[in-house]
Amino acid sequence: MATLSAVLATTHHPFYYKATELTPPEEQMPQAAEWKAKVEAYRATLTAAEPELLVMVGSDHFHQFFYDNYPTFLIGKQARYDATFSNEIREFGMPTYELEGHEELSGFMLRGLLERGFDFSVSNELKIDHSIICPIITTRPAGDLPIVPIYTNIFAPPLPSPKRFYELGRAIREIIEEFPSDKRVAAIGSGHLSLELGGPRMFEEHGPDPEWDVQAIEWLATGNIEAILENVTWESMSASGNATPGFLDLILMLGIAGPEQAAYVDDLDLYHTREMYMTWYPGGDPREKRGASSAVVSEEARA
Repeated sequence: MATLSAVLATTHHPFYYKATELTPPEEQMPQAAEWKAKVEAYRATLTAAEPELLVMVGSDHFHQFFYDNYPTFLIGKQARYDATFSNEIREFGMPTYELEGHEELSGFMLRGLLERGFDFSVSNELKIDHSIICPIITTRPAGDLPIVPIYTNIFAPPLPSPKRFYELGRAIREIIEEFPSDKRVAAIGSGHLSLELGGPRMFEEHGPDPEWDVQAIEWLATGNIEAILENVTWESMSASGNATPGFLDLILMLGIAGPEQAAYVDDLDLYHTREMYMTWYPGGDPREKRGASSAVVSEEARA
């Protein structure tokens, strides 16, 4: 059976590559060096798990799905995936990728999800946008591992409940561990903390709800799914920013990890959002086995 070697949950910021790689050092934002150092430290948490295959969770930003036809849950099943979209290249300076797929695991997972009551759509012509490419850039920039992409609806209400996202994560965990293979699989998902896109609270000094961000990080880091299900609703997320329901994908990743303490937690308060980096190791922390340092938890996340 396959081994789930790591679960990573992160925000996805499309300006990261441009801010740290494409902009000359003398013109970079003040936090660029710190941002790059945090991302490289986070990347090491995936490298330590020695994955051979990636299950990637993200959402389409109205590039190929729209309000008239937006699947609730979708899995890609194809040999290769193109990325990224022209507006992401134009606006964010994002690189293009051609990622290898893993049709066998995609098919196995689709069947397993249907058997567990999750009515998934499937695509044989899916193109990948920055919800998946941003984590590729930050955690596996070589793009050298096969992927199984899973897209969720976090934009077009009505949305599934936080509980449903968590349950989907638990199902994905079961299916990965039942997959008849000796592969080491890592699950990487990206979403949002409090975030405003195109609204009146966009591009302010901090994210639209810094207090909510700190609380949300603590819930995830401690595996406190009870508090999440008690406090997180469409209304509470929307009150913290019109794109904050992207937090649902981070709940999904907690479902894959299980209600466990994260092995690695870090964050960065940027000028209009808070970035978050979190890793769980279901089979134990490989860094400890190699004498590596223990988990990093920011003081603000502990508060």
